[in-house]
Amino acid sequence: MPTIVVTPRSLSLGDHPLLARLREAGYQLAFPSPGRQPTRAQLQASMADAVGYLAGVERIDAALLAAAPSLRVISRNGTGVDAIDLEKAEELGITICRAEGANAEGVAELAFGLILGAARGLQAAESALKEGHWQRSKGRELEGKTLGLAGCGRIGRRVAGFALAFGMEVLAHDAFPDPRFAPPGRFAFAPLDLVLRRADYLSLHCPALPGGRPLLDAAAFAAVKPGLVLVNTARESLVDQAALFAALDAGRVAEYAIDAFDHEPPEDWSLIRHPRVQATPHIGGFTDESIDRATAVAVDNLLANLARPGR
Repeated sequence: MPTIVVTPRSLSLGDHPLLARLREAGYQLAFPSPGRQPTRAQLQASMADAVGYLAGVERIDAALLAAAPSLRVISRNGTGVDAIDLEKAEELGITICRAEGANAEGVAELAFGLILGAARGLQAAESALKEGHWQRSKGRELEGKTLGLAGCGRIGRRVAGFALAFGMEVLAHDAFPDPRFAPPGRFAFAPLDLVLRRADYLSLHCPALPGGRPLLDAAAFAAVKPGLVLVNTARESLVDQAALFAALDAGRVAEYAIDAFDHEPPEDWSLIRHPRVQATPHIGGFTDESIDRATAVAVDNLLANLARPGR
């Protein structure tokens, strides 16, 4: 039987009912590392006979693709494909599919939840209380504050909607702003430099930049309004870590919330342990609803593309 490799941790235990569609279509499923992100050795060992690959966030480079001579389709259960060597995949005739927008609601809700938590100091308040300290800190209300968005696609638009419902002003920077998106309330597209100067809260929803260069470097942090709350549910590489540490220590960034890591788990935990960093283990799209939507799209993409004549 032809093999499909399945690596997303939310699916790799093999018990998601939508995976049955692949088995019913005549494919056997391989799970290199059930419940965990596979190591490079585990992944490469499983790819030798694979025709399809239901992929998670792991790195898929040229060497791995070259080691999979039968591979025809890589189907992501998410949107991002920056971990895939797209040029090599095209050279080998491997089709790349994305589950666009499938996890947008889950990620957007988490991003705005992190904004709310930062505004009211929930993390510090809970930690102090659990340690037996009745320690109150004054919070901030969101009404009248400005939310900056770096990226205004499906996720950014949902976050904008939440913010406008709370009475915030929203300034969005996007490489390709859609003039048809004009929600009621104080919303406008704006250049990034204006977003940085005006934002009380800044939420990142854009893809990784070419070469892994950061969107927010020392110059960007020098331009932000002091006391900025920065939320990153997109890509860790969008933020220069050394510049962020300096901005946190100088008070230009009051709090940093992150749910996106280049390596899972991270290789360097120093940022996570900073007292004004709130970190979550990539749970934005980790909801029942998002997993079901993303899996349905990923399975549809695999079946449709494997049914076509290929290499």
